[in-house]
Amino acid sequence: MKIIVIATIVWLCCAVNATSQIATTLKGKVIDATSERDLKGVTVKIKDTSIFTETNFKGEFSIENIPEKNIVLQLTFKGFETQNIPINVNAFEDKIYNVGVIFLYKAIFEPQETVAISLSDDDLLDDGDRSSEYIAGLFQSSKDNYLKAAAYNFSQTWFKVRGYDSSYGTILINGIEMNKLYDGRPQWSNWGGLNDAFRNQEFTNGIAASSITFGGILGTTNFSTRASDYQNVSKISLSSTNKSYTGRLMATYATGLNKNNWAFVISTSRRIANEGYFEGTSYNAWATFLAIEKKLNSKHSLNLTAFVAPNRRGKSSPNTQEVYDLKGYRYNSYWGKQGDDKRNSRIKEIVEPVLMLSHYYTTKNSSLKTTLAYQFGRIGNSRLGYFNAPNPDPTYWKKLPSSYLRYNDNLDYANAYLAEQEFLKNGQLNWDELYEINTIYGNSLYYLYEDRVDDVQVTFNTTYNAILTNNVNLNVGLTYKNLTSNNYANMLDLLGGNGFVDLDQYAEGDAQQNDLNNPNKIVSVNDKFQYNYKVNASIVSFFTQLQINKRKLDYFVGVSLKNTSYQREGLYQNGTYSNNSFGKGEKQSFLDFSIKGGITYKFTGRHLLTVNGAYISNAPSIKTTFSNSRVNNNITPDLSSEKTVTGDISYILRLPKVQSRLTAYYTKFNDAIETSFFFAEGLLGNQADFVNEIMTGVAKKNIGTELSFEYQVTPEIKLLLAGSFGQFTYDNNPKLYIQSESFTDEDSDFGTSYLKNYRISGTPQRAYSLGFEYRDPNFWWFQVNANFLSNNYLDISPLLRTNNFYTDSDGIPFVDEETGVQVTQEQVNSLLNQEKFDAAFIVNIVGGKSWLVNHNYVGFFLSINNVLGELFKTGGFEQSRNANYLELKQDKQLDKPIFGPKYWYGNNTSYYLNLYMRF
Repeated sequence: MKIIVIATIVWLCCAVNATSQIATTLKGKVIDATSERDLKGVTVKIKDTSIFTETNFKGEFSIENIPEKNIVLQLTFKGFETQNIPINVNAFEDKIYNVGVIFLYKAIFEPQETVAISLSDDDLLDDGDRSSEYIAGLFQSSKDNYLKAAAYNFSQTWFKVRGYDSSYGTILINGIEMNKLYDGRPQWSNWGGLNDAFRNQEFTNGIAASSITFGGILGTTNFSTRASDYQNVSKISLSSTNKSYTGRLMATYATGLNKNNWAFVISTSRRIANEGYFEGTSYNAWATFLAIEKKLNSKHSLNLTAFVAPNRRGKSSPNTQEVYDLKGYRYNSYWGKQGDDKRNSRIKEIVEPVLMLSHYYTTKNSSLKTTLAYQFGRIGNSRLGYFNAPNPDPTYWKKLPSSYLRYNDNLDYANAYLAEQEFLKNGQLNWDELYEINTIYGNSLYYLYEDRVDDVQVTFNTTYNAILTNNVNLNVGLTYKNLTSNNYANMLDLLGGNGFVDLDQYAEGDAQQNDLNNPNKIVSVNDKFQYNYKVNASIVSFFTQLQINKRKLDYFVGVSLKNTSYQREGLYQNGTYSNNSFGKGEKQSFLDFSIKGGITYKFTGRHLLTVNGAYISNAPSIKTTFSNSRVNNNITPDLSSEKTVTGDISYILRLPKVQSRLTAYYTKFNDAIETSFFFAEGLLGNQADFVNEIMTGVAKKNIGTELSFEYQVTPEIKLLLAGSFGQFTYDNNPKLYIQSESFTDEDSDFGTSYLKNYRISGTPQRAYSLGFEYRDPNFWWFQVNANFLSNNYLDISPLLRTNNFYTDSDGIPFVDEETGVQVTQEQVNSLLNQEKFDAAFIVNIVGGKSWLVNHNYVGFFLSINNVLGELFKTGGFEQSRNANYLELKQDKQLDKPIFGPKYWYGNNTSYYLNLYMRF
């Protein structure tokens, strides 16, 4: 590794020495796009430098000593939209580069915010792999039509760009990475509802060069909250929708940089719903943002940022097809009536304030940005618990009609009918009954608790950017992050009982004690119980990158070194794992080296070819490092960093009326780890238990193409085309382990899971969009998109694809009851065919209008998603309960399988209406 690093640094130094300085001049003219009048006083700045000027009375500007490189020209003017224009300086023939006329548009159209809201919390905040939250980072900063389609049109089906999980994208605020150490994913709700405050951002697609961080394979988004970057504006908006929330009020005020060199920004919002799109899903969220900047002198500036977005919302359940057929596609099993009120047992509550202090140092050819951040708070996910009592879930299999039709020789149609009628009539949680049972028994047999995470995280980041020569940019960054995470079960409500004895109902003897240091503890409201542990984590990372720009060829290379360490500290001595649960476990450390590079060849300024490649090593997350962190210090078997090899090649066409990109990509993931928890029957022949499933050494392969195309037919009319054609598959047969209280270490190794060539779930692998946009000079506009999404697959169960599935406890294959012979591989494969969802055809419409009233802008925009009301599956998973061939075959032969797959369905027709005033 040392040799690789030294060789890379030597190569970078040679590249610097091989370049030369060439002084150039940039000229242009800025006019009002509507009136075509010249605009005087427009600030024209080379982004990320101190080089700027203003337009004269003719709207003209000139900037000298421009480096011969790719730059971003930023134009700002009060009352107009800020424009960021990338310019390939080398594409021009002369040393005086005339960019021609640049049109500025009045800040009255707000399509970006429409996209952000259309995603909403249905797409951004749900648990597990279903979320497509990273695409929200694309909606403002990207001008590529394909990425716009992914963010707005495709996201309704949980589309993932290139099939990548959101953990492969890097989200930053002022250079501070916001991806959670627990699972690597960003927690978007930490700044939810603050759309106006988080408008200023820089986006880098894929593994392209970023001046802020090394980044991930999905790209990098950095939000800037520097107060002086906000235009002087006052704005208030009122919104109505029928998605996760039904109403929103938002207000924002920004002063700009005043004569005393101070700048202030404040923004706040309120989002609410008594019930969202799905039954019983309430929503209650506030958000507040404050940024204060003091410009000390021409080089130094300090900026304080503080924001918090408390969010409390009800979740919705996945269901089997039997349940949907009985109760409809908005049915949610998590709620029931308590008196006249709907009460949801699954509430997610997030309160994690963030404080940031940033220092900016800027000279003509360099900049140093340093930020210290402090984040604290809590995340809670509530659920019902029960002890030696029937399962309260209204969709529990014994309560459904199919449970009485399980055996062909004993079809109980009478009770099946009664169960159906009872489920149709009631079919929700019976809170009153739970209270009544607890009152009778005294102690709580039923209780409401939350899985609670209290985090405190301190992060330091500094980034240095320098123009070494007119052709060479140097980027260097250093980050330190320290996390203390306290995880425990917190009692919320005893539901009328006097207390709860903290015991494990599935264990015996001393193993029943969740904490041997406090046996038979009586739990009251707000007490910790079941499990209690801390994770201490720290990361030190360094990256450096050179970007070199020449007339025909641009190229970059970047390297990253990262050291990650985790340590679990058990605060309870679990009865089952008495020797390996209390106290500090062994510290786990990972050293990761990554490298990436890219080349852009410019045939002309309008025809470009780019090639990028990367090798990236990522330490496992906290979630995958510890096999069952709630009850022991055990480490995941075969633990190692995940290695990713990826590359893409793009042809880019930039004509006056046509903007297009065609990309082919290849990504190979190696040594990945996947974990899950579930109840399974038929383990090692006939065992049943609640288990932790661990897959190690997982390999995946993602290949595909992307197309982005825009054609400006007339100044008012634009045609839009976007497409994605991918194939995402498992690329090997990984190792599988099952851990539970019932298995010894020898029994936990379930051998190989035969997954190779199965499709990765969680996203359509093919997506196409055709759009039409019209913008009228009289300040109204609309866009219509027709979208076709296909090749979305059910998430398969790895356990069902092991030898355990078709062999008895003696290791001999089961005998098929119908044929009387041993089960064959062909029979197994036939039973385990992966379900492919039907394709979805979705039509979306968005548009708006604005008026100038007494020098204030008043307007609205309206988006309607899924205009035709298409019903489509967005995701789902196989249940692993029937863990052997005989049980699963019997279940699948039923008209309505008892343990069939559980699905999520997309929303029917939904809308978002926003009314706003800017003054």
